[in-house]
Amino acid sequence: MKIFIPGNRCNGVTETFAEIDGLPNFSCIDPDEIEEAIKKLLAFNREEVAGIVGRAGDDPTWDSLVAPLEEIDDRLTKAWVPISHLNAVVNTDALRAAHDGCLVALTQYSTELGQSQPLYDAYKNLQSGKTYDNELSAAQKKVLDNALIDFELSGVGLDKQSKKRFADISERLAVLASQFQNNVLDASDAWTRHFDSPDSLGGLPDVNLAIAAEAARTRDLDGYLVTLEMPSYAAIMDHAEDRELRREVHEAYVTRASDRGPHANNFDNTEIMTETLSLRHEQAQLLGYSNYAELSIVKNMTDDPAEIEGFLENLLEKSLPKAREDLKELAAFAREKYGINEIRPWDTRFLSEQLRQEKYAVSEEELRPYFPMDKVLVGMFDVVERLFGIRVQRAVAPDHWHDDVLFFEIFRKQDRIARFYVDAFARPHKQGGAWMNDCRVRRESGNFLQLPAAFLTCNFTPPVGDVPALLTHSEVVTLFHEFGHGLHHMLTRQTCAAVSGINGVPIDAVELPSQFMENWCWQAESIGLISGHWQTGESLPETLLKRLLEARNFQSGLAMVRQLEFGLLDMALHTSLKALGPLEAMLDVRQRTGLVRPPEYDRFPWAFGHIFSGGYEAGYYSYLWSEILSADAFAAFEETSVFDRSAGQRFLQEILEIGGSKDAIDSYKAFRGRQPDPSALLRHNGLTTT
Repeated sequence: MKIFIPGNRCNGVTETFAEIDGLPNFSCIDPDEIEEAIKKLLAFNREEVAGIVGRAGDDPTWDSLVAPLEEIDDRLTKAWVPISHLNAVVNTDALRAAHDGCLVALTQYSTELGQSQPLYDAYKNLQSGKTYDNELSAAQKKVLDNALIDFELSGVGLDKQSKKRFADISERLAVLASQFQNNVLDASDAWTRHFDSPDSLGGLPDVNLAIAAEAARTRDLDGYLVTLEMPSYAAIMDHAEDRELRREVHEAYVTRASDRGPHANNFDNTEIMTETLSLRHEQAQLLGYSNYAELSIVKNMTDDPAEIEGFLENLLEKSLPKAREDLKELAAFAREKYGINEIRPWDTRFLSEQLRQEKYAVSEEELRPYFPMDKVLVGMFDVVERLFGIRVQRAVAPDHWHDDVLFFEIFRKQDRIARFYVDAFARPHKQGGAWMNDCRVRRESGNFLQLPAAFLTCNFTPPVGDVPALLTHSEVVTLFHEFGHGLHHMLTRQTCAAVSGINGVPIDAVELPSQFMENWCWQAESIGLISGHWQTGESLPETLLKRLLEARNFQSGLAMVRQLEFGLLDMALHTSLKALGPLEAMLDVRQRTGLVRPPEYDRFPWAFGHIFSGGYEAGYYSYLWSEILSADAFAAFEETSVFDRSAGQRFLQEILEIGGSKDAIDSYKAFRGRQPDPSALLRHNGLTTT
């Protein structure tokens, strides 16, 4: 198996930023040379920026100011993105040290540009000049308008002392975010539980036992190894009959990187979180905002924290009755079947899976053989071809970082329009979760059109032995979700980088395409395309399909309240008049959302990467806000057919191709012909019958 080895030589010469066919040559990235190479590039960029501003003068044009600055920014992005990506998916000590060693320099550079008065004045002059109305396209105007807001949010209007403090905070926050992420990864990798025989793992399906055996073998152990990688953790929580084992694994998971649990204080994020929240609050106040949430959402679809909190509280009020019914049903089942008189957090997933099987005669494990990953991918590509008229084709990557990585190209008719990598499986030294990140952005430079490229990263159950990768239906949904992000990035028609793909799209609209694509995991017509038994090729039988669809909103009240808990916690941490402690905030929110009594040791926020290192700070609400849009968007297909090409083309042209070149609500209304209807969200989640 080929795994990326930092410092591989390229034809005898190390070229840190080498490319092959316009994509990164990962094998040429040498950790020993990264810091020096990045710092040289930043110094070169500074000289170029100064020259561009000087030459642009008092009457700048797009071509004399914005276009050359975009060229510089794209060069830096293409240098840094593969380094950051490798740090996330094949983390090593050397790579981490090099990555983290660049963060302060990169942040300093970004803040310098954002606080540059000459650069700000040049953009203002372009906005007020005659070419703005007469020569710039709508997309170019949006780039310019967004940039001026970014200057203001970077502190360009502050006095010298405040600018310095703002810059110092930005640098420190970049370092803290990386330290937070590293601690979660290290804490996750540090915990394992070894078993000599499968007797203690009763209830685990064969595929999960095989994964546990493989995990032991890779560490030169006999027997079976349970880890905190998602496929292993989920298998224990969903299937392990040993309640104490579930409790032990749950404790290890919810205390990662904290002051509690089996590795207490070894990778503790406590001080990192406290300092992060305090610095964000201070930075917001420097810019004249009363809290960080006000600052964070300036460019979002909604720019009022009170409106967001009202939205979350209203949805909580509508969801709690269904959640209480769900819990009451689960509690009765727990008492009757397992003699459990009080459901604890380590029971909920196990009991839910058992109740689902009893109530609907369907389980994730029964479905798994029908969703081999190769079949799911082919079917998913068929879905988007029917909707958007594109073709996805397997190809050979110019270079890659692990043998599991797949590579694809997207065609519109005969023209190649984008490329993407899929890194699907969990493994040690790889960050958990699932995400899409841009590798290359679509942009035009003179007569050259740079095509977009994307990374799609997941942590699915890997293949074991002769059995291919078989996905649970939940993993299928995740794959469609991340591919939706990828389509948003890759199907754009924009040629200005700052509004191309997901760039310039507000965070509370960026989840629309990803959540929208999830709907095709629940339609009979599309499930026939994405399913096929790995041994027989048989599509998901009608009886199983019927049960799967009937169980779609099983325990949906509890699931919705859980998501609301995350969103409310995020807003609580970022709207307080003073920095609120994570534990205090979590306990306060759980007074309203915590239907199942949590253990004292629970430190979930200590690994809440979305808001401490993932860019969703004061923005986690966007998953539910965007779900209003995605549910209502899919309703357009429910009104006709799930493969309505006309509706698909409208979504393509008004959402995916538009990128960030116009306001998100205007883009949505152009697709739907009206404002979004919130009732679709409640209906899709089984929270209302109308």
